[in-house]
Amino acid sequence: MVTPTANHSTRPITVADLEQVIAIDRVHTGHSRRHFFEKRFAAAKARPGDFVHVGVVADNVLRGFAIARILRGEFGQKDAIAVVDALGVERESREHGLGHRLMEGLVETARKQGAHSVQSLVDWKNADLLRFFNTTNFKLAPRLALECAMAELRVEADEEP
Repeated sequence: MVTPTANHSTRPITVADLEQVIAIDRVHTGHSRRHFFEKRFAAAKARPGDFVHVGVVADNVLRGFAIARILRGEFGQKDAIAVVDALGVERESREHGLGHRLMEGLVETARKQGAHSVQSLVDWKNADLLRFFNTTNFKLAPRLALECAMAELRVEADEEP
């Protein structure tokens, strides 16, 4: 367990941290997302400028992680943005500032990679994550997220003249 006075620092995470990342994430999601994380690490290795992988370490053990991708020019945006895809702090290390250290490390790295803002998607029912993002000054984005189940999607071809 991490105490509030524990010396914790941020560092890039690598594939060597994969098992600990999966273990931390499994506690939050209730299942393994091994394939997702393997793909993310492989993509980051192939295109390091397009991803940010940050870990927080206390007592020489990975206690949390943040993974973001850098998007450039999506849907007319002129500047790059960092999109947080995964974030987790081991349950017993919560409430000790590790999440905030992760975000500081992520922002610092993303800024060096040209990003001007950080975004994420959060399930409306995930009160803990919403509360965390609120404490780090995230605000509602000025856009709507739209979704349609594939079975319900209707695509009609334009009529020809």
